[in-house]
Amino acid sequence: MQFIAICRDKDGAIETRLANRSAHLEWVGANRDIILGGGPFLSDDGATMIGSLFLLEAPDRAAIDALLEHDPYRKAGLFASVEIRPWKWVVGGPTG
Repeated sequence: MQFIAICRDKDGAIETRLANRSAHLEWVGANRDIILGGGPFLSDDGATMIGSLFLLEAPDRAAIDALLEHDPYRKAGLFASVEIRPWKWVVGGPTG
């Protein structure tokens, strides 16, 4: 089953994001079997990262919740909110 995770940073938390970015990217790399794609949301001017989007695939929501609990960004308290929704990939498709 596929899911999308929308993670919004706390206001003014760019330093937390940058301080944990290497660990976050390492975590993403170690979980490529579940994380199909993703990247940061940007401010309107395109200059500042303000959140994260993940495209995920796992047997169920519980597996996604368990995975995201270990994201270094989440552990550092970066996110103001995390929304996880079941999702159906219709256009394009994973190339991985």
